[in-house]
Amino acid sequence: MAQSGTRNGVAEKIPASDLPQPVKVQRVRHTKIFINNEWHTSISGRTFPTRNPATGDIICEVQEADKEDVDKAVAAAKAAKEHGSAWRRMEPSRRGRLLHRLADLVERDRLLLATLETLDTGKPFLHAFFIDLEGSIKTLRYYAGWADKIHGKSVPVVGRQERGQREGETTSKGHRVRDSNPGQLH
Repeated sequence: MAQSGTRNGVAEKIPASDLPQPVKVQRVRHTKIFINNEWHTSISGRTFPTRNPATGDIICEVQEADKEDVDKAVAAAKAAKEHGSAWRRMEPSRRGRLLHRLADLVERDRLLLATLETLDTGKPFLHAFFIDLEGSIKTLRYYAGWADKIHGKSVPVVGRQERGQREGETTSKGHRVRDSNPGQLH
């Protein structure tokens, strides 16, 4: 039995059989680099094995991104930010719908994604399912809700201006300043 929460200060127990369970992964289908809404083979053609840390078994071979691949991804991201790009011309409410759709897909495939996270990192399955993926879904939905409410204005926040960063700007390390928490990079 596992705890599912508390009611009136008393921990509730739920049968372990009611908890989500990992799924059997036959084959990992997407092992290429995703850039500009397309899957790409690395420019060098090199791959590397990703291993299950518990067993050492190879889960799959994935494309190895080199400097040229990273440059290609950065160029695509910069192009998407340019005035006149398809992303910038898109209605903000449509951007929000796309983020909600991505959240829906993560939610739909949550068992598979949690299983893959567990295989890849050795993290407990229930942690990946209830904490990591729940957090990802909530974050996507949060930003989807803001998509048609942000109007490109800088928000003065103590600490951010002192570092010369504005909301949503990329740092010199390639991280983005998190709009909701200026001290946290993603």
